[in-house]
Amino acid sequence: MVEIWCADRHGKTSPCVECRAFLDYAEQRLEKCPYGPAKPTCAKCPVHCYRHEQREHARRIMRHAGSKMLLRHPWLTVMHLLDKLRPVRHPMELRGSRKRFDRKPRA
Repeated sequence: MVEIWCADRHGKTSPCVECRAFLDYAEQRLEKCPYGPAKPTCAKCPVHCYRHEQREHARRIMRHAGSKMLLRHPWLTVMHLLDKLRPVRHPMELRGSRKRFDRKPRA
């Protein structure tokens, strides 16, 4: 998605310095994700890995490139859509914590 964004916005065939910095940041955050390789889509994830500024940038990138993904990478698009349907459990629940996470937080 970042490559599509960069090609359309910056006219580059490979990610520019700004986009490469964002990709490096994203890779660094994914390495520390408590879900590991089974990470859910960002929209359904209860843990916000990115800082606010990078999260907004990622949202802009996904909104721009999402519609173009179907033509460029149909298999990845289908897999991403199926990933959105997968139920997500909180990482503390996955660890077997005694605290219950199935209740809604107090108002």
